[in-house]
Amino acid sequence: MIFEIFQILSEEINHYFQEIGLEDSELIIDNIALAEGSTDAAEAMRDKMVLTLVNLHEEGTMKNFPNHQFREDQIQYRNRVIHLHLFLLFSANRNMYSKSLKDLAAVISFFQGKKLFTQGNTVFDRELDSMQHVGNFRFTMELYTPTFEELNFIWGTLGGKQLPAVLYQLNLLPLERDMGQGEAPLIQRIRSNVKNQS
Repeated sequence: MIFEIFQILSEEINHYFQEIGLEDSELIIDNIALAEGSTDAAEAMRDKMVLTLVNLHEEGTMKNFPNHQFREDQIQYRNRVIHLHLFLLFSANRNMYSKSLKDLAAVISFFQGKKLFTQGNTVFDRELDSMQHVGNFRFTMELYTPTFEELNFIWGTLGGKQLPAVLYQLNLLPLERDMGQGEAPLIQRIRSNVKNQS
């Protein structure tokens, strides 16, 4: 579901760019660490906004929820759902600095206007092969402001020059494999063989 969320965000932001008159702006999904050089990947990112996953972590407070489903007279046990926080870097790799700043401001204003994403309020191309199995989803986007040291570490890890960029935290993306651990019948009656000894 991680790729599908990236695809949804890129479609929505590209639509927003067109809506506000930034016709030459485009957001693509790629690894910004590969933006320098003369490779095909670097060429594809030239003069574009680039969306990159820089980190993720599991939400620890939701680890203790049991995961089971009742089906008629059976209970199905599953491994617990993993809820992730994703850290998304939107980098403006534009040829002109002024265009980079405009694109960056547009991304920030887009998420200021829409923080909650669900299947009902989000438009995406359901005809793409990779998007046909997308079911119900719900996640929020929150601006994440790293310290100067953290920012330096991020760009140092990516191995490139620092670009105008903004970091967002995507909250609570659930991931679950459709596979049960086991099934058992429901308890329907409780009998006791305890006798009163008074």
